[in-house]
Amino acid sequence: MPAPIRLRELIRTIRTARTQAEEREMIQKECAAIRSSFREEDNTYRCRNVAKLLYMHMLGYPAHFGQLECLKLIASQKFTDKRIGYLGAMLLLDERQDVHLLMTNCIKNDLNHSTQYVQGLALCTLGCMGSSEMCRDLAGEVEKLLKTSNSYLRKKAALCAVHVIRKVPELMEMFLPATKNLLSEKNHGVLHTSVVLLTEMCERSPDMLAHFRKLVPQLVRILKNLIMSGYSPEHDVSGISDPFLQVRILRLLRILGKSDDDSSEAMNDILAQVATNTETSKNVGNAILYETVLTIMDIKSESGLRVLAINILGRFLLNNDKNIRYVALTSLLKTVQTDHNAVQRHRSTIVDCLKDLDVSIKRRAMELSFALVNGNNIRGMMKELLYFLDSCDPEFKADCASGVFLAAEKYAPSKRWHIDTIMRVLTTAGSYVRDDSVPNLIQLITNSVEMHAYTVQRLYKALLDDISQQPLVQVASWCIGEYGDLLLSGQCEEEEPIQVSEDEVLDVLEGLLVSNLSTPVTRGYSLTAIMKLSTRFSSVHRIKKVVSIYGSSIDVELQQRAVEYNALFKKYDHMRPALLERMPIMEKSATNGPTEVVQTNGETEPSVVDPKHPPLFTQPTNQANDLLDLLGGNDVGPVIQTTMPTKPASAGGELLDLLGDLSLTAIPPMTAYNKNGLKIDFTFERANPNPNVAVITIHASNSMEADMTDFVFQAAVPKTFQLQLLSPSSNVVPALNQGTVTQVIRVLNPQKQQLRMRVKLTYTLKGSPVQDLAEVNNFPPQSWQ
Repeated sequence: MPAPIRLRELIRTIRTARTQAEEREMIQKECAAIRSSFREEDNTYRCRNVAKLLYMHMLGYPAHFGQLECLKLIASQKFTDKRIGYLGAMLLLDERQDVHLLMTNCIKNDLNHSTQYVQGLALCTLGCMGSSEMCRDLAGEVEKLLKTSNSYLRKKAALCAVHVIRKVPELMEMFLPATKNLLSEKNHGVLHTSVVLLTEMCERSPDMLAHFRKLVPQLVRILKNLIMSGYSPEHDVSGISDPFLQVRILRLLRILGKSDDDSSEAMNDILAQVATNTETSKNVGNAILYETVLTIMDIKSESGLRVLAINILGRFLLNNDKNIRYVALTSLLKTVQTDHNAVQRHRSTIVDCLKDLDVSIKRRAMELSFALVNGNNIRGMMKELLYFLDSCDPEFKADCASGVFLAAEKYAPSKRWHIDTIMRVLTTAGSYVRDDSVPNLIQLITNSVEMHAYTVQRLYKALLDDISQQPLVQVASWCIGEYGDLLLSGQCEEEEPIQVSEDEVLDVLEGLLVSNLSTPVTRGYSLTAIMKLSTRFSSVHRIKKVVSIYGSSIDVELQQRAVEYNALFKKYDHMRPALLERMPIMEKSATNGPTEVVQTNGETEPSVVDPKHPPLFTQPTNQANDLLDLLGGNDVGPVIQTTMPTKPASAGGELLDLLGDLSLTAIPPMTAYNKNGLKIDFTFERANPNPNVAVITIHASNSMEADMTDFVFQAAVPKTFQLQLLSPSSNVVPALNQGTVTQVIRVLNPQKQQLRMRVKLTYTLKGSPVQDLAEVNNFPPQSWQ
């Protein structure tokens, strides 16, 4: 049989292929020749054939038929054969295949080989793909090589020991004696791998962490020598001595100094030296400075050192490299809660990052800007953020609008400023705001009695300019219905009053009813506003006519309103003025808005909303029926749901008046659902003074790479229970576990029966709707006993 072609010739031949099909043909032809050679047990060219097979594997073609040939090469006495054999084993084998166990004896023999390079090959292979069984069998040989004086073998043995510890953590103590002298080594390779080994041991065992804290002075000394040493061509990278080792030592110091005063005190000086002496003109220096900042922030460092670290991040914000700016913003966002004042000094630089072209930097800058807002800078920061809201991409508008609402509610210097700010957001980004923005603004306006005339005039002007922003139109309709008489009277003192007639106001509202831009909810607001004006305007005949027209509307919701309003004009006209009087000042409830009608045991309780005022966001009937059908038949208990998405509700519900203050009891948490990247955890509290009520808080997290939007959690329980779902903290579950959505469930269990629950989860992932049902039966006994 002729000698097979060399690897270099094969590469040259494959590169001449003009099409994918031609390349596949060449590969298949060569694979057939290699198989024939393997079958004939050709020892002369086995090494060459396996090398070619590895190249084909790198191109993505199957090469599994060469696994046993790799084992034969490993068993060979020639170094060149062993080298290719071990490389093939690392590429073609892993611990899921039993074939790899056949290597154990060969690796053991090679670990005791007289040639250091053969020992190095065996260590590399074991450290790359050794299974837990192999690690248990060969840990003794690795530990022996870790104590040898040969630095070439020690650095490889240290990395192999890291793999052994990851696979079999209980073998960690075996390597403890060998670590004593590792940091005394002069060779930088051994030092580097030793620090990696110590880091792994400290991260996996609190006992090891306490044991190695005594090494802090030695690590500080090594780091100081690296900083102060002169030029060393062997270790120099862009003028910095061995930056890789410096970074590894800084990471280990961060672990050793966390929550330990003595260790933190011992490393304060060296961290200050690194922070002030490291050259920042090259990326290498920036990498070391970044690790230094992370270490300073994680340990119990001095306040001056923390300020120095934040100033370094501030300098990073001025860097031309986008990656460095992003890293700085992310780090500042983590530290803003603990060192707020120090981060505030860089506020102007952070705000400038809002103008960056990179979307990742803009998002981080926006999040950090909202974190910096306080009572002192609210006006200036809101001015910048509203400017950003005007010009930013649509993907930012929802988060930015939500952040402005929260900041304005928390730090508003005056009610007028608060109302103006929210109206500005609704005017510029009304289509992107959260669902609860309309009831929240209505409540704010209602409670600001002295601002009614000003607000209704501003909103009326906004309606004349633009009716495309539906939340703004809904609030304006509500206000005109409530305070239309103030609009006509021209009592506004804050700005020049406008002259407007009843017919002009009604024309605007009727225009909303027929506009193609209006949603069904907006039409409901408009019709109710027109009805309310029947007690404030004299044009009652015109209003009756409009209402009667919509008694035959194809929109069932609008038709029902119109029919009921017509009944008010006819049978109950004497009650109309009382029913349509102004809404009283609203108490801020757990739902941040008016409560809807609640059904309990088949009976309907009256809502706190005016019976002829539009229910602000109602649960669609089909969704409610889906929820009630979850358990099937009549085995479903009453579900009491408030649908205004807002912050997690505090203790004290108003719907059933069941609950008082909450006191935490020792009920273990549980995972109720974990599927497709979505994880739902339940934590439990017991409500006082009613011990029959369990308060369950759901925590929804998302491990996928994309956000889960339009997230809705619904639940149903057997009829012996009563269940109340409060509003979720958000309808977006952030990707990569970067945040959670919380929602409170209250369950009344008067008979102390075992708790069962059916849950329905709906969300949108990457544009595709997802829906799933699950049954939860494994509640801890403490939650229902």
